[in-house]
Amino acid sequence: MHKTELQALRRQYSLSELDESMVAADPMTQFSRWLQEAVHARLPEPNAMVLATVNASGQPTTRTVLLKEIRADGFIFYTNYESRKGRELDINPLTSLHFLWLELERQVRIEGVAHRLLYEDSEAYFRSRPRESQIGAWASRQSEPIPSRVILEKRFRELEEKYTGEESLPLPPFWGGYLVRPSRLEFWQGRANRLHDRILYSAIDGGQWETQRLQP
Repeated sequence: MHKTELQALRRQYSLSELDESMVAADPMTQFSRWLQEAVHARLPEPNAMVLATVNASGQPTTRTVLLKEIRADGFIFYTNYESRKGRELDINPLTSLHFLWLELERQVRIEGVAHRLLYEDSEAYFRSRPRESQIGAWASRQSEPIPSRVILEKRFRELEEKYTGEESLPLPPFWGGYLVRPSRLEFWQGRANRLHDRILYSAIDGGQWETQRLQP
């Protein structure tokens, strides 16, 4: 695509607005409200979020994962602890999440700290997954090179045979959940003329939150 074509790609935002008087006092309540609206709008993968991590050299990287639970104290996702993101979160638990709901002209940016879940919490979720997903978690050494997909599929079949007749597989020792406890959440609503609405929640002492409007 030519540079001028890219530069010409733009749209006007006009679906909604976001004002300080409209938002909930607690950002988790506000987030749950927006997520529910995204679900009701039948958006594809409304719980998809971009997760950012940083390695020991300071190189950031991002990937999309799925939000699996919202708690009063944060956001939960699951992954292979030995994957690149898992290793980087062990080095530096500071992270950010990004939700983009283009059809609603909205996005949410979150900054916080990732903490591993208790084994019992990870196990309970793992047992709720489809059996094929459980086998897939055991079969894949996530982020590691592999010569061929054939090897991966062979490993899957071997595990399938090994656990024949068993309703659920055991939780892999290298797999589990993270809770991202947020310190900042920014809610963005597209508006006309690029004068977008941005409301920032920042954590303050006592578990309270303060809000302020940011310029677009």
